[in-house]
Amino acid sequence: MQLTLVLHNILRWGILLFGLWAVINAITGLMSKRRFTGGDNKSGLLFMIFCDIQLLVGLVLFFGNAWFDKMKAGMGDVMKNGYDRFFTVEHAGMMILAWILVHIGRAQVNRAATDTAKHKKMLLFFGLALLIILVSIPWPFRAEVARPWFRWFN
Repeated sequence: MQLTLVLHNILRWGILLFGLWAVINAITGLMSKRRFTGGDNKSGLLFMIFCDIQLLVGLVLFFGNAWFDKMKAGMGDVMKNGYDRFFTVEHAGMMILAWILVHIGRAQVNRAATDTAKHKKMLLFFGLALLIILVSIPWPFRAEVARPWFRWFN
């Protein structure tokens, strides 16, 4: 499972990079009223692909690291323990919500009729997803659930 945790950590940085790229593209596209380009499309696609891979790796961790077993044993105990609650309910639930927003956003961008509408939808859905992801990561400064910046160095 250690290798899976390292992969999960590496993918986090890819998601943040491509999510930020997509949001910046949306903002600059709206502000400059430019056409929706292949680069805009690629940033959203890569954001979605990295989120998809991360979800699969996260599910392996969820079911392979006994988080699911803790939930089956009793949600009362899970909810009383901040560390367990974060990883079984808060982190997992919010990341799945972000994944859903990325997929809905991608579909909405593809269906939008105008370049401005594409940029707006990209900003709305990918921006919300990125915000949820940022809030749901167990950053090193989050006392009870802290994880290292780069797992392979610890």
